[in-house]
This record gives sequence, structure tokens and C-alpha cells, in this order.
Amino acid sequence: MKPPAKEPADPSPASRETAADARTGVPGLRTWRAVYLFVLGCFIVWVGLLTLLTRMFS
Repeated sequence: MKPPAKEPADPSPASRETAADARTGVPGLRTWRAVYLFVLGCFIVWVGLLTLLTRMFS
């Protein structure tokens, strides 16, 4: 009689993520990291524009 096979150790959360979970549904931004960097970049641009235009027109 064979002993039962050992269960593999609990995989890390990153390895549990499936390809379907990683898709964003946004054309051009395939990963969530790209989406977050895009949003952060837009925020920085808007703050820069607000600062620049405030100095120019005040």
C-alpha cells in the first residue's frame, strides 16, 4: 500500500493569480501596474499644469 501523496505547500498569492484576474480590459494597458502608473502620471501632469497656469495668470 502506497502512502498518500503530500499536498503541496500553500502557494504564494502571486502564483494563485490567474491570467483572467490579471487582465484589465483596458486597451493598451494590459496589467494593473500599467494602469496604476498611467493614473499616477496623469495626476502628476494635472498638478504640474495647475501649478504652472496659476503662476502664469496670477
